[in-house]
Amino acid sequence: VPPPAPFLSSLYPCLEFQNDFYRSCIRRSSPQPPPNLAWRPESLYSGERAGGYLSLSKVVPFSHYAGTLLLLLAGVACLRGIGRWTNPQYRQFITILEATHRNQSSENKRQLAKYNFDFRSWPVDFHWEEPSSRKESRGGPSRRGVALLRPEPLHRGTADTLLNRVKKLPCQITSYLVAHTLGRRMLYPGSVYLLQKALMPVLLQGQARLVEECNGRRAKLLACDGNEIDTMFVDRRGTAEPQGQKLVICCEGNAGFYEVGCISTPLEAGYSVLGWNHPGFAGSTGVPFPQNEANAMDVVVQFAIHRLGFQPQDIIIYAWSIGGFTATWAAMSYPDVSAVILDASFDDLVPLALKVMPDSWKGLVTRTVRQHLNLNNAEQLCRYLGPVLLIRRTKDEIITTTVPEDIMSNRGNDLLLKLLQHRYPRVMAEEGLQVVRQWLEASSQLEEASIYSRWEVEEDWCLSVLRSYQAEHGPDFPWSVGEDMSADGRRQLALFLARKHLHNFEATHCTPLPAQNFQMPWHL
Repeated sequence: VPPPAPFLSSLYPCLEFQNDFYRSCIRRSSPQPPPNLAWRPESLYSGERAGGYLSLSKVVPFSHYAGTLLLLLAGVACLRGIGRWTNPQYRQFITILEATHRNQSSENKRQLAKYNFDFRSWPVDFHWEEPSSRKESRGGPSRRGVALLRPEPLHRGTADTLLNRVKKLPCQITSYLVAHTLGRRMLYPGSVYLLQKALMPVLLQGQARLVEECNGRRAKLLACDGNEIDTMFVDRRGTAEPQGQKLVICCEGNAGFYEVGCISTPLEAGYSVLGWNHPGFAGSTGVPFPQNEANAMDVVVQFAIHRLGFQPQDIIIYAWSIGGFTATWAAMSYPDVSAVILDASFDDLVPLALKVMPDSWKGLVTRTVRQHLNLNNAEQLCRYLGPVLLIRRTKDEIITTTVPEDIMSNRGNDLLLKLLQHRYPRVMAEEGLQVVRQWLEASSQLEEASIYSRWEVEEDWCLSVLRSYQAEHGPDFPWSVGEDMSADGRRQLALFLARKHLHNFEATHCTPLPAQNFQMPWHL
């Protein structure tokens, strides 16, 4: 009697015993292969193996399990679809969403903002090419991105031959891999998926508060690189407060979101506020590399000017921590903005990156930052001619290169010195630089006042000197004021300018800035 077919054994379990019996008889009567016999091609077809046979009767149950699992998943999807279709609230939401995609009126947007859903389905509110000036101008950003300041080559004067390129190739590949794996996630931990999932309940609460209590309007902006930027706008122009006519664009830190970030400080101060999330943060797509960051900031500023109706002279750029990169880029690219306020920011990323990495990695870290993560805040800020205010945290544990108690290792000091040396090179000569360092080293307001009074700074005299120079030579920096001045005069001017450009705040890096400390920068 021939053995039953394999599919019959799976359909009729009672025949399984007979099937095994016939196979054992055939195995005993057939000659055994030698022990060292290798795999044979025909054994794959017949199911034979060096140690036995692979029966189709053992494979069929796995297909049954897989088919059952697929049926269960399909059933769950059908049940979810039926549940949504029979839910009147969900059908109403779909109706509003489709209507908003067809007609993005303010009423449809207001109705859509009542629902919390995947932001990928939110319609695009503003396109980077939407302004007519962008379409007509050839000097604007392309799909490759906006213009950035490129770092100078590490080795000047060397010929860029094919041999040198081949020699640099392993280092360049290593830098690329480090930047796109470990480096980017260390620099922007807010882009890590697990952290976002853990913070999601808090982010949803913050977003609901902005919409319900502050009448915030959420919008999706499409940047030139294709990334979608999640924004929130709170309009205070209808209030009686004069600062409501000014718009503060907030740039968050490396783990900050507009839902719970520094946007609360200008809101409490009564300003109109526009917050946005870095690429890869919450509803924004992409990854937070410097080029993508600048592209996102560009479309945010364009949205504020061409859609929200604010003039550049009514826009203030406010940044916390690593947000200083996009803030200084916006100030450099849009020189007509009213002012720039940088809280707990730094001058350059390289010293801070070297602080957390082994000394033996110095060359790799420097090369990786310069080529892929070049946050050159000071270089960009020096291209801006408007008012600037720096807020230094006296107990900052993040942007210090040694310990928080060593206030002179705070990189905010270097940001101030580079700015003053660029704008007032004659004043910030040897005497001026030395006295400003002494003032920065003061750990309390009493010590600051002591240094200030020791050199008998006359503020009225300093103001008259600066105003007379501006009236004669214009506002463009750098200034040559202090060229024919005594050493004491340069010291007084240096201390006066340092005190006007930097304010101290006795707190750690992540302490929220109180509204009373949010002040407009000094200007002549």
